[in-house]
Order: sequence, then structure tokens, then C-alpha cells
Amino acid sequence: MSETNHLLAFAVIALGMVLTPGPNMVYLISRAICQGRLAGMISLGGVALGFVFYMLCAAFGITALVMAIPFAYDAIRFVGALYLLWLAWQAVRPGGRSPFEIRELDEDPPRKLFLMGFLTNLLNPKIAVMYLSLLPQFISPGAGSILGQALVLGSVQIVISVAVNSAIILFAAAIAGFLVRRPSFAMVQRWIMGTVLAALAVRMATEARR
Repeated sequence: MSETNHLLAFAVIALGMVLTPGPNMVYLISRAICQGRLAGMISLGGVALGFVFYMLCAAFGITALVMAIPFAYDAIRFVGALYLLWLAWQAVRPGGRSPFEIRELDEDPPRKLFLMGFLTNLLNPKIAVMYLSLLPQFISPGAGSILGQALVLGSVQIVISVAVNSAIILFAAAIAGFLVRRPSFAMVQRWIMGTVLAALAVRMATEARR
């Protein structure tokens, strides 16, 4: 794929991942409904800082690894493809928890909200694996600075995640009510997302073998 196609494909996956239920979404929705939109936004600030931390660690770590071990790039690509398949299964597996099953949370001051958002993201295995195994699939060693590509891709993911989560926080109560009244809608969304992630995993694994 060309560099532009790499960026667009990564943006699609980043969008799919932020729409896939996980610890960040559950926490932000619960916080927004229990304590208000401002609390949700402050918590999202902490989540965003966690993304920046992972992006920097991954960017410098991937650069060092690919430079040191020639075949590390392809090995990481295969791991990333397997991770996409795991995400696809998580999206469609029976009994998956909906992020709109709200948890009761105590009211916390802004500093704690920010810190809890940061820690929720930092301890989120989904994000850790994404940056360590998925992001490298979209880096082309021959297309310029590996560090620069990693930072650009990471920034795209952060912008998409913050934008989508902001919208979810603002409309959390309305979205939760909509899905409670229409449970089949959530099921369709999960299967569409699972299919897209699985298709991308197969495509990336196939390209890695070329």
C-alpha cells in the first residue's frame, strides 16, 4: 500500500477500535452519566495523556527494534494481525458486556478524575497491544523515518479517539437510552465491526507474506 493508503487504513482501524467497547469507553460513559459531562471531559484528558505516553514509548521502542533486528518488522506485523482477529472475536463473542451497562461511581475532584482517566488507559491491555503490535504494521521501513511515521500514526489515533470519545461523553445518556430500547442495533454494530477488523487482519497478514 502507498503511504496515504497506510494512513487511511490505520485511521479506519483506529475508528473501529474506539467504537469497540473497552475499559476506556465504560469508564468515560459511566463518569459522564454519574457525575456530568465536564467530569467526563476531564477524565478524557487523562485518557489522552495515556495515549501520548504509549505513543512515545512505542515510537522510540519500535525504531530501536527495527534498526537492531532486520526481520523484527515482519514478525510484529503478524502479531498485529493476530491482535486484530482477537479484537474481531471480542466484538462478536456471545455474552460480551455492553459499555452502556453503567457503573455507579462516586463523585471525584478534577485532579482525581484526570488521574483515573490516565490510569484507566495506562492499564488498558487493548491500548498497550495496539501500540506495540498493531501500529508497526502501518510503518514502512523504506518510506522515511520510522520514528516520524510512528508519531504521525499515533497522533492520528489520538485525534480520532479524543474526537469520538468527546461525542460519546456529550451524548452518553441519549446513546444509552437508545441502545436500551433497541438492543438489536448494538448487535448489528458489533458484527459489522467484527467483520471489518477480521478482514483487515487477513489483508495485513497476506501483505506481510509478500
